[in-house]
Amino acid sequence: MRATVEPSSACLNSNGSGHCKAAGARRRQSRQQQQQQRRAVAKSAFRVRSAAHSAPASRVEALSGGERRRGASKKVLVAMAAAAAASEGATGSGTGALIDGKAIAAQVRGEVKAAVETLKQEHGDEKGAPGLAVVLVGERKDSQTYVRNKKKACDEVGIVSYGTDLPETATEEEVLQVVEAYNADPKVHGILVQLPLPKHINEEKILTAISIEKDVDGFHPENIGKLAMRGRTPSFVCCTPKGCIELLERTGVAISGKRAVVVGRSNIVGTPAAMLLQERNATVTVVHSRTPDPEHFIREADIVVAACGLPKFVQGAWLKPGCAVIDVGINAVDDPSAKRGYRLVGDVDFAAAKEVAAHITPVPGGVGPMTIAMLLQNTLEGAQATLNK
Repeated sequence: MRATVEPSSACLNSNGSGHCKAAGARRRQSRQQQQQQRRAVAKSAFRVRSAAHSAPASRVEALSGGERRRGASKKVLVAMAAAAAASEGATGSGTGALIDGKAIAAQVRGEVKAAVETLKQEHGDEKGAPGLAVVLVGERKDSQTYVRNKKKACDEVGIVSYGTDLPETATEEEVLQVVEAYNADPKVHGILVQLPLPKHINEEKILTAISIEKDVDGFHPENIGKLAMRGRTPSFVCCTPKGCIELLERTGVAISGKRAVVVGRSNIVGTPAAMLLQERNATVTVVHSRTPDPEHFIREADIVVAACGLPKFVQGAWLKPGCAVIDVGINAVDDPSAKRGYRLVGDVDFAAAKEVAAHITPVPGGVGPMTIAMLLQNTLEGAQATLNK
């Protein structure tokens, strides 16, 4: 039975048509409210675009600190708007906005370089220069390339590079002696042991030997443990997961209250990435090799971090429209048309995913540049913590 409501006498006119006129008035009022809302949205969008175009690079701030996450300043909002506008401009219409890892990494490096100059002004060129030591065991070509790139990046921002190269036959004790020497060196603020290590060396033992105050890779068990606990602050966070979060935050992607799925549970990326997302109040699901029907979980995600090492594992049809996708994977697949006979692809089917996602990282050029940028940022923070005690 449908209830009826009698119009009040104030709505009635002399010919009894007050109810119709009242309904018409309500419709007009509703249309006016909708127009006002559209105008408000348009003004908001204009303000964001204006902020993005007018924001100088020097005003872009890192969002990784806990105090900055708790209360974003106007500066930070401008920086986020600028990054979002830059990523939107990188794509054509009808596709997800590219999250430009190269551009955001360049911002971070610029900030680190400026902060290094400040340290030198405050403490002198020698004492104030952050120092990063890299230990390389063996002659793997890929590891040698990574180490060269790290040294080059350090030089560009004013961080002093130290390095020790050991042969493949080096003993575990010899590696530990090198690590202990860097632990004791006051000019060194960060120590990185290039992985993987030869099979006869206990990786956990070597990483645990690094001083927690110089563990710029963030792999020390105490740093990982603090990351997993609420109310604790690790000295350092693993570089690649930290870079993933930085990409999301600088692009203006909301994390708090959102559903996030991390594909992969490695100690280096998947597990710490899940903890970082949870720390920022996302509801996090980790999908791994034993997860039945991973598509079911990925379909519900507002944020997807793919780090499973399987080419194009995450399909575009699995994604929630409007989601954000961070593709950590770098996989070489055969391609006779390519100069080297192969091309690099991620863990996400990029061509299909970009038609569904609102934001997505390319491979290459997405997460990769952020890893070294975060290493530089961690080394800077180690120097700041030491020098400002």
